[in-house]
Amino acid sequence: MDSSSTSSRSFDPNLARTIEEEKQKAMVAELISKITSSCWDKCITGTPGSKFSSSEASCLSNCAQRYLDMNILLVKRFQSMNKL
Repeated sequence: MDSSSTSSRSFDPNLARTIEEEKQKAMVAELISKITSSCWDKCITGTPGSKFSSSEASCLSNCAQRYLDMNILLVKRFQSMNKL
């Protein structure tokens, strides 16, 4: 085994950090997509115009906030279960 093959297998903390950051970006993008789809289906009942009505805007805002709050609650719950 030459030194180049062993060095290519060594741990690169920068690469690991970059991979983790990309995973997190993908998770955020997926979450935004789920929120958008779910809240759109719930709050936009007709064909949208150039602006949302006040009730649609309020519904979208409340829906997204509830979705985020629930995700935070679930993450905290799973973290506390992992500590046990």
